[in-house]
Amino acid sequence: MALKMEALPAGIDTAFLTQALRLPGGACVREVEVQDARNTILSRIIRLRLHYDGAGDDAPPTLILKTRIPGPPQTGWNGGLQEAEFYRKVAAATPEGLLPRCFDAQATADGSEWHLLLEDLAGTHRIVTPWPLPPGVEEATRIVEARARFHAAWWDHPQLGVSVGKWAARSDLDGILERFGPKLARFAERLGDVLTPERRDLYERLLAQAHRLNERYHARRHLTIIHGDGHFWNCFLANNGEGVKFFDWDCWGIDAGADDLAYMIAMHWYPDRRRRYESGLLDRYHDTLLAHGVTGYDRQALQDDYRLAVLWRAMTPVWQAGIDLPPVIWWNNYERIMMAVDDLGCRDLLA
Repeated sequence: MALKMEALPAGIDTAFLTQALRLPGGACVREVEVQDARNTILSRIIRLRLHYDGAGDDAPPTLILKTRIPGPPQTGWNGGLQEAEFYRKVAAATPEGLLPRCFDAQATADGSEWHLLLEDLAGTHRIVTPWPLPPGVEEATRIVEARARFHAAWWDHPQLGVSVGKWAARSDLDGILERFGPKLARFAERLGDVLTPERRDLYERLLAQAHRLNERYHARRHLTIIHGDGHFWNCFLANNGEGVKFFDWDCWGIDAGADDLAYMIAMHWYPDRRRRYESGLLDRYHDTLLAHGVTGYDRQALQDDYRLAVLWRAMTPVWQAGIDLPPVIWWNNYERIMMAVDDLGCRDLLA
């Protein structure tokens, strides 16, 4: 049953949709209704059903409206602004087939109000598995290959940090570390003796050597646009097996592509599965990069970047706990990433 018309956010009406869809020849949206709506942790997802006058069969019968959760604007989070910028600047210059089509992306300067109008892929695509079940290796390979195609399209792109994204200054890391310190203290207090001396030492050494480790980024070589939240459930797989489309781009930025792989594999797979498939997936990622024009980046360079990315990702569960995500998320991420740090010898990077 459709919800009442007044459930539509302000400004989302037939005239707006007609303009956003750029309907040809005087066609227009005659009626729009909310088919269903739900809140995620940080946004509201609304499926709209559209009825037309004079539109052809290719006019979309449904669309996805993504916007902020109703109520007071969220503070300390600018993901809506980030994602709107992604669809305006990045998506428009990305090869087709890797992203949902976006018909409109708007945000106020402070990010307090924003929306995205996206194609509805529910009839043609699916999420790989119910979270947190891991995908099969064939599906994981499809996702990793698609990720590599996206990374290759933006690899050392001349517009990085110019018109697309921003380069972080060395001093920016100071602010990150300053904010991380209290979150780590709270994390340690919360875990008590569950946070072992060895793992506490890892964090202390990582903070002490963060600027040295971050020189890899400041070299500004072999970098690309990363998703930043690139787990296996932030993409749609085509039902016909021919494509992958990535969504939820509120954490995108410029960094080493291996960061997305570390988040996807090391953060979310337990050791047995990771040890079995990790190397092969990195091989396939590297082969796909080369096949799509990346040069001067050998397999060892990828391995080095991956180990460094896994080490940095040890910070992620602390951030997640610090913004009060459920322990079922951050605790499992913490255990898995720490086991990956040990398996890959990431502590050696702190020597």
